[in-house]
Amino acid sequence: MTTKNKRLPAIFFGHGSPMNTLETNRYTQAWHIAGQTLGRPWAILAISAHWYVHGVAVTAMETPETIHDFGGFPAALHAFQYPAPGMPQLARRVQSLLAPVEVQLDSQWGLDHGTWSVLAHVYPDASVPIVQLSIDATRPPSFHYDLGRRLAPLRDEGILIVGSGNVVHNLRAVMRNGPAAPYPWAKAFNQQVRDHLQSREHGTLVEYPALGDPARMSVPTPEHYLPMLYVAGLQKPDDALTFIVDGIDLGSIGMLSFAVGDFATA
Repeated sequence: MTTKNKRLPAIFFGHGSPMNTLETNRYTQAWHIAGQTLGRPWAILAISAHWYVHGVAVTAMETPETIHDFGGFPAALHAFQYPAPGMPQLARRVQSLLAPVEVQLDSQWGLDHGTWSVLAHVYPDASVPIVQLSIDATRPPSFHYDLGRRLAPLRDEGILIVGSGNVVHNLRAVMRNGPAAPYPWAKAFNQQVRDHLQSREHGTLVEYPALGDPARMSVPTPEHYLPMLYVAGLQKPDDALTFIVDGIDLGSIGMLSFAVGDFATA
């Protein structure tokens, strides 16, 4: 059922490895249940860690390409397609909401794995139109949090806004040989983020480097962290916070997913 006449929640997904696309595990099962809980939105606006460029752009084509923006994975993953339609009118709506920030209407990028690896479980039939918003690598965290706030009217227009990244994302520290306990710094920073989300201390999340060594180790580069700030910025004063699933894979990849808004009855 298409949802267009009630306020939708906004969701941050910790997407982890692209292999989650093909796997069934507690994260992908939680994502699937999230889709059943949400129902079918009119469209999706996705902010993925993997479109991290100079400038703000939004995909504006009718049929976005499934981008395989990685290497070294099995052929089945490289062959995977998520043929969701685009929605140029939503791209133009995003452009108008973010003005006077210059937003380019993009016809080249498509959907990257930060978007489709998760949505393949949330909406497996790929029938919901999707538009992606780039992350401007030249701007500070406060800019991204503010853009999230300015996108809030979309929640009342049947648009599901999705951020996809990882709160903890340190690939250099990954332990690849079997199950690995979280590094203490990864566990500590993940808990700090949870605590500040629960207490609505968004300013602390925006100024995350002040949280010290756990933040420095967990966020060595910002692109996977910033999508979370968009979703935090979308939280309204009366919005609930729901943790969908949590965990730290391979020692240093945080899988925290959460929703702001009336998730249970969306």
